Amino acid sequence: MNDQQLHERIEALVAEEHGLLEKGGTVSSAERERLGTINVQLDRLWDLLRQRRARVEFGQDPSTAHERSAETVEKYLQ
Repeated sequence: MNDQQLHERIEALVAEEHGLLEKGGTVSSAERERLGTINVQLDRLWDLLRQRRARVEFGQDPSTAHERSAETVEKYLQ
């Protein structure tokens, strides 16, 4: 996945997230679960984009960056 594809995927997830949040208090439990999944996916994609940018900055191949597990990325917040 290149940077443009990452941006497009991030934008699609953000749009879906906003659509769900605009419902306000009428969000179902399934939709709340989906919001959680979206948040984790966004964290993973932003992490991958940061990895790619760091590799470019240091003269490395950005295609060697890889998407890290949800467990790894979510532990960054702790």
